Parts: sequence; C-alpha cells; structure tokens
Amino acid sequence: MGPRNNIVDALREKLARAVQRGERGLILLAGALGDSILTLPLAEYMKESAGLGGVDMVGHTEYIGIFPGRTCVDGVASIDSMGLAKLFADKDSFDLPDGAPLISSFVNYAWIVTFLGEPGGNFEQNLIFTVNCCRSAEVMTLSMKPPADYRGHLTWYYAEQFVGQSGQNSLSQVRRSDLRGRLIRPTRADVQTGRKFLAELGLERARAVVVIHPGSGGAAKCWHIDNFLWLADVLRSQGIEAVFLTGPAEQERFGGKLLRQISDAGQCLTNLSLAEVVGLLSAADGYVGNDSGISHLAGALGLNTVVVFGPTEPAVYGPVGPFVETVRCEDAGFSKAPSEGVQKQVLEALLK
Repeated sequence: MGPRNNIVDALREKLARAVQRGERGLILLAGALGDSILTLPLAEYMKESAGLGGVDMVGHTEYIGIFPGRTCVDGVASIDSMGLAKLFADKDSFDLPDGAPLISSFVNYAWIVTFLGEPGGNFEQNLIFTVNCCRSAEVMTLSMKPPADYRGHLTWYYAEQFVGQSGQNSLSQVRRSDLRGRLIRPTRADVQTGRKFLAELGLERARAVVVIHPGSGGAAKCWHIDNFLWLADVLRSQGIEAVFLTGPAEQERFGGKLLRQISDAGQCLTNLSLAEVVGLLSAADGYVGNDSGISHLAGALGLNTVVVFGPTEPAVYGPVGPFVETVRCEDAGFSKAPSEGVQKQVLEALLK
C-alpha cells in the first residue's frame, strides 16, 4: 500500500470519528431526583461506548435542571413541553402530520433511550415511527426497576440493558466501580453559595460541618427523628457542626413542636432550591440522611455520605458515589422509635 492510500485511509478514519462525535444521544425519563441521578452512569457509558458527541435528557426539569455544566449530561428539556403523551396512543392508529413539532424534537439524535413505556408497546413503536420521520436512529426501551431476584446495583442493571439492546461494547471490560464514581461536580459558584449559607449561620469553617436531612419522599423510609437529634448532639460534643436541611414535606410531616426541637439540636435551613442544596452540600464535610433524592445528590457530589435504609435494599438502590456508606435497619420500628444500635453504626460510618 502506497503513501497516498495511507493518507486516504487516515482521512477516512478521521472523518468517521468526526461524524461519530457529531452524533448525540437522548434519555427520556419521568423519575424524581434520585431516579434521575441513577441514570447518570448510563449517560456516561452511552457517551463512551457509542462515541457520542453529547447526551441530552428529557424529564422533570425541577430535578434534572442542575445537570448541565455539572454532569456528563449536556442539555435538558421538560417532559411536559414536548407533547410525549401523544406517543402513548394506540400504535395501530397513530399518525403525525408532516412538520409536526414532535418530529423535529428528535432530529438531532442517533441514539434514544427511553424509560417510558414498555418494550414493543405503544410508546416505543410510536417513538420509532416519529424518529424515523426525520432520521434513522436506535431506540431502546429500558426498565427502571430490576426483577425481584436481581442482586446488582441499579446502575449496572441499566448498563446491562443498554448493552443487550444496542450491541455496543461488552461490559466485561468495565468494573462495576467504574459506573459508581463521582457523578456531579459542583461549580465554583455552587461552592461560593454554600459558603455564604454557612457564613450566614455563623459557622466557623475551622470546624467540620455535617448536613443532616431527616426527610424522604415516603414516611416509611424515614428513620425516626429522635435518631437524628441524638446524632446532632453527639456531633456537637465532638466539635462538629450539624446543619439540618428540611423542605416542604418535612415542614408538613413534623409540625411546629418537632421543628423547634430540630432547631435546638443544630442550625436549620429550609425550603432551599435544588441548586442551593447543591451549593450547601458542596461546602459541607459530611452528610447523613434517609433513602431520598437529597441523599443520592450528596453521594453523587462525592461528599462523605451515610444513608440509613429501612424497607428498601441499599445494594440495589443505594446512592452512587466514591464515599458512600449505607446502614440497614430492618427493625419493624425503623420509622416509629429510636434505634440505639443503628445510631452507633451511623456515627462510626460517618467518623470513619
């Protein structure tokens, strides 16, 4: 083979790589904060294995709006603004007029992963029809929940499904830990926001700060509040500041008397926006909470994170992050009474 052929082959290879980098991927989901964070390893794996130039996400922007600039997700869009409900119509009668806005929504994507609908169902078939109106693209429907007997982590389950449907590189060369690294990197502005909050609370940065979030989406997932109050007292006795983080759900669930107890046990911040929570966590030294979206956020930020699990299985649904410890409390009174044995486990895990 002569020099000219070598040059031509090199140019073709360079062009192929450039074309591949221009391809983009899209993830469709309707989950809350924790569900959305657990799809980030999949987004990273899609980028690397398929050589994509970018990955976007469509979901609830109150949760995924913090992703661009902090994660591997390049852009986001609201699930409510795209008219995706039309795709749940009966596939046998589904049709779109020429120039329908929904068609143009997918024109930039060569790989589309959806957690909406079922494999072979109306949504998937209608999505394939819509996508093919503007370009040829790979469409894959993944399940958000693994089978009852699945023993791996949810992030691994998503990657396995993607590999099985896409025919991309095998997972045999990927360690499970590779899918569980630091997923969210705070910006300089985030850190400045967090430091401002701590300064307003009068906290000295010479002392360690641990954020305690005693809430969750469901009351059954909430470790009894007395456990967190005990933890705050012990931390204070060891020169560590405790900052309680509560939102509207905790304000309603706990009531005035209990909220006053929380304020007495440590500093308290309430009703922060999600971006402000990112800032607070990025300026803290540790975190303790229940199985909640905020716990997933703390772990993904790389914070020293301890999460207490009750009814759900941490080996499958635990937060992703390099410094995450989970403690399981399977007592029937997990949410109804203090548990001294688990208190000590949580404290040891946090201080370790």
